[in-house]
Amino acid sequence: MKLGPRAKLLLIAAVFALPILASFLAYRFLQPQPTANYGELLAAMPVTTQPFERPGGGRLRLTDLSGQWLLVASDSGRCEAACREKLATLRQVRLALGRNARRVERVFVVDDLAAPDLASLAPFEGTLVAVTPRGMTIPAGAGNDRAHLYLVDPHGNVMMRWPALADRRRMLKDLQRLLKASQIG
Repeated sequence: MKLGPRAKLLLIAAVFALPILASFLAYRFLQPQPTANYGELLAAMPVTTQPFERPGGGRLRLTDLSGQWLLVASDSGRCEAACREKLATLRQVRLALGRNARRVERVFVVDDLAAPDLASLAPFEGTLVAVTPRGMTIPAGAGNDRAHLYLVDPHGNVMMRWPALADRRRMLKDLQRLLKASQIG
């Protein structure tokens, strides 16, 4: 079968147009499969370098904790029910890591001017409490977001976050997978 010049031109145009059309249709109608992780991976950004105060006195910078993985939650110093639930999640997930628990520190950032209620924090012994100094504002992110729990890598980069009321099992699975793959911290 012999093709005319017009048919050849249409055939060549179709060869170039089909991949573009196929990619458009795939983008438009095919939904991507969910990823294996529960938490949201973030573009690595450095954690705040702002100095915090410790409730008993002294300074604390999150960057001073380099070499450790940090689970960070922020809330009011009054630490009401939602705050205690976040801290319980951090405690339970860290304990469930077993021998890898020593690689992870928990940090509670008091993001308002309310003094931390040490009695309500007693069940979460071992959690580092970082109080925002008066007159300072914390930039948005790991130290100032009540809606999420954050993970900071040993190099001081915020890299993952979970909802404040996270599913503990799924969060644990993310951390186990990450710590198994990572040789740092």
